[in-house]
Amino acid sequence: MDSTLQFQLRITVSPELADALRSDPTNASHAALRDILRRHGASLKCQFDAFAEYVSEAERLGTENYPLYQWTRDTIENPEKKAKYLQSFTIYVNGDEVYGKDVADSMEAELLKLVDADGVSRVSRFDTNPANNPQPPVR
Repeated sequence: MDSTLQFQLRITVSPELADALRSDPTNASHAALRDILRRHGASLKCQFDAFAEYVSEAERLGTENYPLYQWTRDTIENPEKKAKYLQSFTIYVNGDEVYGKDVADSMEAELLKLVDADGVSRVSRFDTNPANNPQPPVR
């Protein structure tokens, strides 16, 4: 495996837990999740909120410099996709959206123990290898 790859973890949660996590950045609504995040210097970002911030920034600064603007706007305005992304949270470690394999491995092992516990339904792992990820849509 390429040692330069970096990784990102995401969790998918129930609508009820998503509402609680979005409204309380301390994650008090799920103590086990909060403790894992704290141990790893990690935080959560709702993917819907990240998309909405991207759209807002693009509209404020000029959409011509934001190649994913239209796709992102269409996504957050689609009710089915909105529901999906409101339940998906990206895990940032020390403020970074991608991090090393050791960090991802350790945290993923802990997070997987939470699946089916109090609203956590899935843990997903992504890497920075372009061959493993969808490419931006053509304009």
